[in-house]
This record gives sequence, structure tokens and C-alpha cells, in this order.
Amino acid sequence: MPTSNIYDRGFDEDVQCGTNTPCPECGGEVRTNTAETVCEDCGLVIDDQAIDHGPEWHIDDEDERKRTGAPLTAARHDRGLSTQIGSGQDAAGRDLDPEKRRRLARLRREHARGRWQSTQDRNLGHGLTEIRRIASALGLPDTVRDQACQLFRTAQNDGLLPGRSIEAMAAASVFAACRCNGHSRLMTDVAPVAQVAQARIENAYQVLNEALELPTSPMAPPQFVPRLASELGCTDAVRRQAAQLAEQAVDAGVTTGVHPAGFAAACLYMAACANNEPLTQADAAAAAEVTVETVRNHRDRLLSVVE
Repeated sequence: MPTSNIYDRGFDEDVQCGTNTPCPECGGEVRTNTAETVCEDCGLVIDDQAIDHGPEWHIDDEDERKRTGAPLTAARHDRGLSTQIGSGQDAAGRDLDPEKRRRLARLRREHARGRWQSTQDRNLGHGLTEIRRIASALGLPDTVRDQACQLFRTAQNDGLLPGRSIEAMAAASVFAACRCNGHSRLMTDVAPVAQVAQARIENAYQVLNEALELPTSPMAPPQFVPRLASELGCTDAVRRQAAQLAEQAVDAGVTTGVHPAGFAAACLYMAACANNEPLTQADAAAAAEVTVETVRNHRDRLLSVVE
């Protein structure tokens, strides 16, 4: 009987299996993958952060037990399966003699030369490294980072990289992942931490959006209210009232074509005035990276909805 091996599967495959337990909400079919258990009918996440039942190194001290390796991750070109050759000390912590150090140095050099199987593999490693750097600079969660890495893999497999820089496609993948997950990140937030101009990132994102048909939706002012409220140090009462004002404006249809962050700043300014909080239009505009006139115009438009 043939046996299955983890190396026989593609790196992009997400292994899923069904369970006999029905969904507690709707009674639908439940699927379990390597990350979570989800109902396919209603989308309820039943369980996540599954326990790693892999083997352990058993030693005398139970507090110092260590697992044999880290879990697979989409943020690295080899899913984290590569081997690193150490230096200086052996497995027992003893210092190596000069001859063994020279031997390990030669092995590390040859290992670094043979690390990439092809040019495509090397480009993938460089792009994923750039994605991890941008995601870390923006403070994005690991789920968004991994989704951006998967977008970069898909773009490379579909032949979208030729003629475009790896850095631009990596930054565009991060921005696309933020848009798909509803994070309040604008192109002006991603471009300063990237290594290419904003125009090249916009071009790469347009290619990604059209070729992969990403499930992105227009940015709305309510998405920016919590972020701006945190930056401005607003109270919970101001944040809640600003969110209500933003929702009313969206329902009234007056947010079409407006700057979402600027409109959210106007909502926070009006909510702060209603609660006698010391928030000026200049501070709100600076947090949203817009002009004071933009906040004032959005405030006047919002007043018509409130009245």
C-alpha cells in the first residue's frame, strides 16, 4: 500500500478532513484543517489554535521538554522546513575546536549556495522576506501576513511577476490582504515602509486585483473610527458616538466618494464636541493625514445627516 508523505503534497495545499460531529448552531457539515474547525454552511468557527500533538524530546526535567520543530508556516518559501547549520558549539553546548569550526563554515557556505533550487524559488524567498518586514512594520497580525504571503505565491504561479519588481508585488500583496480582511490601511500607510514608489505599488495592486479577482470592498469611514480614536486618545463614549455617526452617514449615502479616514476624523470631532472633549479639527486632521478643510467639509456634510 502506498504511503503518503508531507513532501508529496504541494506547499499551497491546506489539508482538510470532515468530522462526524455536526455544527452546534445549524447542524451543518464541519470541516477541520490545520488551523481551525469551521462549519461549511454557516461559517461558525468551532475551534481554533489546535494543540500540536507532535513528538517531544523526553529528558529528565519535564519543564525543559522541547518539541522537535516549529509548525509549518506560509511566511517562508519552504514552509519552515529548511535546515540551519549552527556554529561555535555542539548539541551539548561544548565549544568546537578550530578544525570543526572551519569544516562547519565550509558546510554553511555550500548550504547557502544550494539553498535555492531555482530562480523562481529565490524570488519567492526574497518576496516573502519583504512581506514579513512590511507586516512587522505595520503591526499586522500573523493571519494577514500569511494571507499576503499566499497572495504572493499565487501571483508568482500565475506569472504576474515578470516585468514588475518583487518589492512592489510584495507591498501590493500586503495591501491586498488588508483590504480583503477589512483592515483600515490605506496605500499611504503601506508606501512609506516599502522600498518602491507608491505608483509602482498601485500598479501592482491593480494587477493583483484584476487577475485574481480579490474579494475587496470599498473602504468605509466606520472602519477608521477605532484606529483614529486610539491615536487621538478619545474616550469610549466618544468612540461609540463617532461610530454611530459614521454608520448613519453610510446609511444616508453621503459617504460616497469621500476620504474615509477624513470622514471618520470629522465624526470623532463632532462626537468629542458633543461630549465636551478637548479635540480640535487640526488634531483630527493630523491623525487622518488630511487637511483641516477636509475635516470641516465632512463635518458640514455630517451635520445635514444629523439634523
